[in-house]
Amino acid sequence: MISLNYRDARPIYEQVRDGLRHLVITGAIAEGERFPSVRALAASLAINPNTIQRAYAALEEEGYLASEPGRGAFAARGTGGENHRREELLRQFDASARELVFLGMTLEELAERVGMAGSGTEKGGDAV
Repeated sequence: MISLNYRDARPIYEQVRDGLRHLVITGAIAEGERFPSVRALAASLAINPNTIQRAYAALEEEGYLASEPGRGAFAARGTGGENHRREELLRQFDASARELVFLGMTLEELAERVGMAGSGTEKGGDAV
């Protein structure tokens, strides 16, 4: 499910957050599906439950997770609403797109690449 790298400079909660975010984005955790309980995930990763709670809080702030008191945490439904993570990614995208155009990529090539990312296919590199 999630692998931790203790040599990674990133804090453990960020690795957990990124791993869970990846599972949601790829559909391994479907919209509306329940996340493991904090205690269960902490036990399976052999880390402190507070670390999992911090990762869950970050995912909720970013819009990937919705918690329901007494029921648990669920993968958020893709609402398309504005949130912090979306704005951060759009800023990164804009900067990357400007640089790619500067380096000679045409708008058509860039649009094709965006289309491939939306369909889950990739061409000559990592999928977005």
